[in-house]
This record gives sequence, C-alpha cells and structure tokens, in this order.
Amino acid sequence: MSNVNRQRSFLGFVVAGAIALLVIVIFGFYWFFVKSPVNLTASNSQSGAAIFVSKLAPVMVSLLTNPDRLQALEREGELSKLKTSLLAKSGIDYKQDIQPWLGNEITLAVTTLDIDRDSENGKQPGYLMALATDKPEKSREFVDLLFSKRVLAGANLSVEQYEGAKLLYDNSQPQQDSLAGAVVDGFVLFANDPKVLRDAINNVQAPDLNLTSSPQYQKATQKLPKGSVAEAFLNLPTVAKWQGLELPEPNYDSEIISLLLNPKGVLAETSFLASSAIVPPSPLLSKPVEALKYIPASAGLAISGANLSDLSNSNLAQLWTQVKTAISSSSRTDVISRLVQPLADIQKSKGINLQQDIFSWVEGEYAVALLPREDKITPDWLFVVEKLESVPEGISRLDAIASSNGLSTSSLNLDKQKIFAWTELIPTKQSDTKDRLSYSIEAKVQGVHTTLGNYEIFASNLETLNEVITVKENSLNNNRSFRNSIAAIPQPNQGYLYLDWTKSQPLLERQLPILKLVEVVGKPFFNNLRSLTVSSYGSEPESIKGGLFFQFHQ
Repeated sequence: MSNVNRQRSFLGFVVAGAIALLVIVIFGFYWFFVKSPVNLTASNSQSGAAIFVSKLAPVMVSLLTNPDRLQALEREGELSKLKTSLLAKSGIDYKQDIQPWLGNEITLAVTTLDIDRDSENGKQPGYLMALATDKPEKSREFVDLLFSKRVLAGANLSVEQYEGAKLLYDNSQPQQDSLAGAVVDGFVLFANDPKVLRDAINNVQAPDLNLTSSPQYQKATQKLPKGSVAEAFLNLPTVAKWQGLELPEPNYDSEIISLLLNPKGVLAETSFLASSAIVPPSPLLSKPVEALKYIPASAGLAISGANLSDLSNSNLAQLWTQVKTAISSSSRTDVISRLVQPLADIQKSKGINLQQDIFSWVEGEYAVALLPREDKITPDWLFVVEKLESVPEGISRLDAIASSNGLSTSSLNLDKQKIFAWTELIPTKQSDTKDRLSYSIEAKVQGVHTTLGNYEIFASNLETLNEVITVKENSLNNNRSFRNSIAAIPQPNQGYLYLDWTKSQPLLERQLPILKLVEVVGKPFFNNLRSLTVSSYGSEPESIKGGLFFQFHQ
C-alpha cells in the first residue's frame, strides 16, 4: 500500500474509528469485564467539548474518561487491539504520538446536515472530533506531525490563522479525504472540512450559538446520573431529517443517553424531553409487582407493571406513537408491526380489541409472559392480573367474546384447583373393526384461567397453567438473572420488560429476520448477552426517563 493511501486513511480513523470506539464503549463494555471489575467512573460530569458544537447539531457522543483507564477492564487486550487496528493504516503510533497528551474526553459530533447548505450539489454532513489534551504543546506537535506526514504523502496543505487559532487543512481528495485540524482551548479538533472548524471556534466565542446554551441540553444534562462514563445527546427532529424519517408533530424533541457500569453489566439510561408538558406521568411502583411470582423462570419475555386501563393516555404511549410513526412511515419494512405481530394476530383471529376488552379492566398489578417451547413455533403465554373489583366483569367480557367465536366455557379440577377453560369442540371420525364409522368429540383448549391468591391467571393451555400451579418456587421472581437485572434499575419505577436473550432469540429472529444480520456484525456482543431489562422511572410531565440494562454471561 502506498504512503498516500496510508495517510489518506487517517480521516477514516477520525470518523469511523471514533464511531467504532464510542459504540464499543456504549454497547460492548461487557467484553472488558472481569469477575471483580475495577471501579471506573467518569473523569468529567459532562462533555466539555459541547462548547464547540452548534445547538442545532443532530447528535453528539462523548466518552468521558481516558481510554487508557479502560485497560484494567480488559481480558485479552481487546482495547489495545482496537487502538492498533484503527491506527494501523494511519502512520500514527498511539503510545508514542497520542497517549502522552490525551486527556479525559473524546467527543464526536455531527455538526450540520450540509456543510455548505447548498442542496443542489448534494448534502455533505459536517463531522467534528474533539480530544481533550492535558499537554497542549505536545498535542500541537502531534497535529503538526500528522499534517507534515500528509504533505510528504502528496497532500496539499494550507495553514490559516483564525480567531487566534492555527488551522491546518488539506484537500488531497476533495469530498472524500479532506482533513482539518487545530488545538483550541484544551482540545485537539479534527473535522472533515475547515468550515466545520471555523464554525466550532465561532461557537466558543459566541456562547449563544453552542450546545451548552440550548435550554433542552441544559435540562437534559441535569438528568445525567453520577458516574456516567459516556453520554450522547440527540436533537430528534434534526436526526429524523438526517435519516429520512418523518416526525409529524413530534412530542419529544431531544434525548440524552448516558452509560453506567455495573459488576453484572451495563445500564444505558435515557431521557426524552419535550418543550412543554405532554401528559401527566404514570404512577411509579416502589417495588416489583407481586404478580411476577406466578411467572415461571422458563419465560423468555416478561412484562410487568400496574394499571393498563389508562395506558393509551400515558406519556409512554405518546413516545411509542412518535417512534412507531417515525419508523413505519419512513421504511418499506414495518419493523414495529413485525415485532408486535403475535398481538396483532390475536386481535384479528380472536376478535379481541386489547385496549377495550382487556386493558380497560386491568387497574391493578399485571404480568405478561411468553414461554418458548422447543417443540412449538409459537410460544405459550401467561397473563396474571391482580383481582380487583373490575376483574370479574372483564372475565365475563372475555367469556362473551369466546362464545361469539364458537367456543364454550367449562370448568374442571386440576390437582384440586378449579380451572375454567375456553374450548372448541371438534368432531372426529374413526372406524371400528367392521369398518363402521363412529364419531367422537375432541375439546381443543383455546385458553384457561384460574384464581391463585389475589390474582387471576390466564394461560394458553393447561400445561402452562399447571407449571404455574405446581412449580411456585421456580418463579421468575426467584431467578438470579432476573433479580440481578432489576437490582440495576432505579426504584421507584413503572415496571419492567425483561427479555432472556438465549430463550427468546429464535422467536425474535423469526419476527425480525434482519436481526440475524445484526448478530453477525455484533457477534461477540450477542454471544455474551444474557438478558436485557427495560424500565421507565421518570415522574415529570415534560420528560420520560428510563433505562436499558444489558446483563452478560460472567
């Protein structure tokens, strides 16, 4: 490979390499954990490089600690290999050229959707990378060294003094490999165009232009938890425009994501913010719902909470509508519909309106679970409801729907437990030894339910209900993986969505075939993923705060 190609690959390091590093920090930290991990916290409470970023920028992502502090978390030198591979084609030695001056922050931002704001010549986003420096003089030597190597490789170098800062840039391959660099206010800045650098410097000198002056960013950073090692801020309408998504009348216009480390995994905490109040937040629960004690540990997916009757008017429903509208209206493949296809099938085949016929009378605790079976394509299901005054009326409504679908309601005893079943009577023909036809009636169970304690348990079949009745000690509530997951989620909260990755993977792959491709790309991550848990625990009318906890095999 020629020297020119080696030098021109540096811009790939600046953009793709930074993205790779930050994505690994956010989504792949599991790889670096040992059984007794060191206590790693952020060196900064929030990004210092935000002063360079426009308040109109689509996205900014920051690592808030020195990458070398992650070395103690490595198992087999994965981070060192990453650094080596990212710099392999750049002619740069990390230990010699970068490590001596690199500080406690690496930030990457998409600063604008189009650098020259001229749509007629196509859109070229502006990229800015900011690396904190502890030794400005050494970092200036690095920038000079980098560009001198590019000149030796044939690049056309320009030097410019701008607002007291020395800018270096070249255009060895216009539109593809233009690189600009400078050292400004304790940061080494790299961009894909000198205009991006000039704008960054302007943002510092005119504080009302930069991200730190944005009211939404100020509100968002107030929600950052202590100890975050990474953060990302998204201007949702601009991100949607950048990605070609449609956001008609968006309720939430910004989002901030932070990353916290846990001995068992990684908690990605996020807050969606609106400029004004949306709807009153749903009430929070001070402890996990008792209904989970009736969900077997074999469940691949479990959702728990309280009061489904007001779900359609909640802040979570508002967010769901915005996400679904953005994705579904802008993609040929309706990902949301495929993901909830089993629910859609139930509504269509059984004539059930989930909101009117079920959610409306669930005013207490509830738990829903899917139980994958090796011999079945479709998983079994469970639905546990706290038996308040509204439940008997709800059951009567389901009995009426069953009757309208040609099903009969009958009762039976299972180990002295009274069970109610919705059955379909199917006639079957059989021949005797004299070839005479005879008929028998087979009852095909479509659903069963019973009362246990203060809860009504609904199940897809007798086998699943029997598992609940007879194996009470082996519940999800007593499962170590589940308990570790919910222990990482702040309380009080609005309940949990718990996904056992190993058990649910085949089902998810059938519903979302593209997931198989994602798994190939992120093979180490998915191979080590044990479970993920989602919860919402915000209580303000202008925001939703929640977390996604990734638990990994130890």
